[in-house]
Amino acid sequence: QVIKCKAAVLWELNKPFSIEEVEVAPPKAQEVRIKILASGICRSDDHAINGALVMPFPIILGHEAAGVVESVGEGVTSVQPGDKVIPLFVPQCGECRSCKSTKGNLCAKSDIGAPSGLMADGTTRFTCKGKAIHHFIGTSTFTEYTVVHETAVAKIPAAAPLEKVCLIGCGFSTGYGAAVQTAKVEPGSTCAVFGLGGVGLSVIMGCKAAGASRIIAVDINKDKFAKAKELGATDCVNPKDFTKPIHEVLIEMTGLGVDYSFEVIGYTETMAAALASCHFNYGVSIIVGVPPAAKKITFDPMLLFSGRTWKGSVFGGWKSKDAVPKLVADYMEKKFVLDPLITHTLPFDKINEGFDLLRKGK
Repeated sequence: QVIKCKAAVLWELNKPFSIEEVEVAPPKAQEVRIKILASGICRSDDHAINGALVMPFPIILGHEAAGVVESVGEGVTSVQPGDKVIPLFVPQCGECRSCKSTKGNLCAKSDIGAPSGLMADGTTRFTCKGKAIHHFIGTSTFTEYTVVHETAVAKIPAAAPLEKVCLIGCGFSTGYGAAVQTAKVEPGSTCAVFGLGGVGLSVIMGCKAAGASRIIAVDINKDKFAKAKELGATDCVNPKDFTKPIHEVLIEMTGLGVDYSFEVIGYTETMAAALASCHFNYGVSIIVGVPPAAKKITFDPMLLFSGRTWKGSVFGGWKSKDAVPKLVADYMEKKFVLDPLITHTLPFDKINEGFDLLRKGK
């Protein structure tokens, strides 16, 4: 059956969401239809609104969520109606080179590189006012019902609190994994984290869990510092308090730079600063924030020649279908906290207010 439900449709760039009635088609073969019960707001959604992340319009955004399987298409075996699940914006097909490699996690089936906004068969499952509406990175969670491919959904324990574990669908896993999976931070190391939103705070938790001895939190919004310290930051630095470049400040604080730096904002200027702030010979800098589409970076190649490593990390380097159920189980065993990452809880029709809070750094 086609389901009619509410969704937040984005008709064009730089406009507010419009709460509309949409029709959600039934799942085709190998697809799953999910009733979304909780969705986080992530900066990447905002990047799509303002064009920094180029997407086809009209579109239903949202990619950090949890819900319950409503129905499954032909041939689906990993989940069944009634299962609690988290949609995965990085799928895990198990067959492509990245999925088969122990070194990779960015499945070839993902819709991230050159997004089509469509399902695998080249069509969409959403219609509104007679128009086809695009999907967002294979998930689209700002709607009461969505359809995803079976490779893009993970079954989680029935007892999991969906309004908390939805964060494991993106923000928490992305940040925590950047530290423990991508960087593989070692005990006793020094780290710097640029950007203290939900993902940056999750990086701090990962660095702390890995045993880092010093975690320097960097942000121009000092209101973020108390929570960063609560979650493990040992120092908080506001670049606005200094006349010299922030990488020079960090090098002075640590002697020769940090062992690991993380850019969790998505600005090319801070990516270059994070690289320059890690140790000249063996420092590793990880790009976690989504880079803006039209920007390029110019940097001194001597920064890399001397031995530094510059890496990117998508979804924290986790193989999604394998890792998400384990991360949810770890959360339920109190191995990490999620509550401090949740600042506000709003009803779905207040989604535009939620984005206003995000943009104000609240």
